[in-house]
Amino acid sequence: MRPLVLSPLFASLTSLPGVGPKLERLYARLLDREAPRVIDLLLHLPSGAIDRRARPKLNEVQAGQVVTVAVTVEEHRPAPPHRARAPYRIIASDDSGQTLTLTYFNARKDYLEKLLPVGEMRYVSGTAEVYDGNLQMVHPDRVVDEKGFADLPLVEPVYPLTEGLALGNVRRAMDGALARLPALPEWQDEAWLARERFPAFTEALRHLHRPHEPHDIAPESLAWTRLAYDELLAGQLALALVRAHMRRQAGRGSASEGRLRARILKALPYALTHSQQKAVDDIITDLARPQRMLRLLQGDVGSGKTVVALVAAAAVIEAGRQAAFMAPTEILARQHLNTIAPLAEAADIRVAILTGRERGRERGEILDRLALGDIDLLIGTHALFQENVAFHDLALAVVDEQHRFGVHQRLALTQKGEAVDVLVLTATPIPRTLVLTYFGDMDISELREKPAGRQPIDTRTIPLTRVEEVEDAVGRALAEGQRAYWVCPLVDESEKIDLAAAQERYEDLRKRFGPKVDLVHGRMKGADKDAAMERFAAGKTQLLVATTVIEVGVDVPQATIMVIEHAERFGLAQLHQLRGRVGRGPGHSTCLLLYKAPLGDTAKARLAILRETEDGFRIAEEDLRLRGEGDLLGTRQSGLPGFQIARIETHGKYLGAARDDAALVLARDPTLATPRGEALRHLLYLFGKDEAIKLIRAG
Repeated sequence: MRPLVLSPLFASLTSLPGVGPKLERLYARLLDREAPRVIDLLLHLPSGAIDRRARPKLNEVQAGQVVTVAVTVEEHRPAPPHRARAPYRIIASDDSGQTLTLTYFNARKDYLEKLLPVGEMRYVSGTAEVYDGNLQMVHPDRVVDEKGFADLPLVEPVYPLTEGLALGNVRRAMDGALARLPALPEWQDEAWLARERFPAFTEALRHLHRPHEPHDIAPESLAWTRLAYDELLAGQLALALVRAHMRRQAGRGSASEGRLRARILKALPYALTHSQQKAVDDIITDLARPQRMLRLLQGDVGSGKTVVALVAAAAVIEAGRQAAFMAPTEILARQHLNTIAPLAEAADIRVAILTGRERGRERGEILDRLALGDIDLLIGTHALFQENVAFHDLALAVVDEQHRFGVHQRLALTQKGEAVDVLVLTATPIPRTLVLTYFGDMDISELREKPAGRQPIDTRTIPLTRVEEVEDAVGRALAEGQRAYWVCPLVDESEKIDLAAAQERYEDLRKRFGPKVDLVHGRMKGADKDAAMERFAAGKTQLLVATTVIEVGVDVPQATIMVIEHAERFGLAQLHQLRGRVGRGPGHSTCLLLYKAPLGDTAKARLAILRETEDGFRIAEEDLRLRGEGDLLGTRQSGLPGFQIARIETHGKYLGAARDDAALVLARDPTLATPRGEALRHLLYLFGKDEAIKLIRAG
């Protein structure tokens, strides 16, 4: 049962004043949650602050600055009749002799005359720009008189937004959310709090949403760091509870002679690499033991993880049991099926796929065969762990790209059978320093070599001003029958803009190359995405314009060119993943990184490393080192995978402490029954790790 004191925080956002169903839908998009709650809003931290303490004169204002100025209103210039789209302009000035034009679109004259009366002094806050040589401010954030200014916060937070949601909406909702904060028990160790000078959890939230200084909302501030440490501890405690639970349950050894394994290896067009063979040996040994396996298989893009996973599945299938292979997206699940199907056929392994696309009768048949044991290996997305999916005897769960699945999703899959062994795959090379943190006490296998036949990739950096030359080169390659990817970046947290960038590039290239060009992006329906990928894989199209949906796992050996636009906006690991989509066949492959000049030092270093090496592990270590120096590219690429508040470059140093603290807590208080244990249960609920609490009850 969730502690009652948390109820106000778990209420729907619509319980806050001013948040109706329409705004709730926008918050659902912003907070990435179907039915957002008060706590989700409170953990949506500011991305910047408006500082009203300095009030420059108009002649001191710099273009592009957010400023607050005191001005006298001189005249109103409404839009001319019959030109509804023209702006409404208001001229204001101060005693420095400079004027400021306040510009409004679609504005009501009576409203503006009341807000900004001629001859009166008003405080105006917003972004100052220079237009046609004149200082202007379009739709100021705030317009207040002397009394209103006295009530304004001098430092006000700015939040990441989504289209349709204004800053004012978020601030009003946040005020309502802060008013709901209850008094909570302290779950952190007192000596540790004193040493780090951390405020209480509720104080930290108030501090971040009502800052006194702009620095109060920096990720390195004490308030933000306190919340980041809470999040890290919640994650470590949940992982430790999962491990303890898995250790308590005896395993069931799946021993086999290796007949199916031998058939698969015989059907492979190449021999396993040394590290693939070692990983297979370790996994087979683990599977035969009576303890449950929890192993991480870490390997670069194209290092052959899927084959190792199939060989592991063959071992339990030969012992008369079943295996499941879970991928984060439908595209990936279908791709794993394409890789696995011919090899499985050679070994007489019965394979099926289950995603959101299999419906009605087809789905019913798959589920019946699964329950009867007529399917040996089921590949799919998170559809695999829905309640109505019942295995005959699940022995092995393979989970691809683990950080995209929560702890409880992984658990849900392992609860589909008795003492299920778990093999986690990741193509995201994770620096050694962090592996233990994400994956706790998992045993780790690394695939260090590339399989035979993998070609080195010629990587080059080119300024965006030469984009036409790049288009010419791509055109020549297409004429020779080659295939190419053209990736457009995540421009912003708003997917609309990303889409516009990809759409624009697609239309531009389509004009030039005609129906050879296709488009795939995250907003497309699964079936449409797959259809576009299939056209490309089949060679019906030759140039695929994409957003980062193709980052992980897309496998078209005939693709030899990867163009990445605005490469400076991507994280290193992401660029490395994208580059790994080419160089998969016998042809010479090229990766062109288009960047917008001038580049900062860190961005330069980042692109230089990609030219130097294709070793994902080295790239991961460099990524961590460089990110520590700032120049971070947006929240999507910073932050720890699966973490909302903790930032790797700022809070990574607290990971070890959180891990040690979680281990110590569970050693002393395995059922979280002491006063601190009870308080820690609150923490697990607040950070969505409450599935782990059920494990205590499950015993």
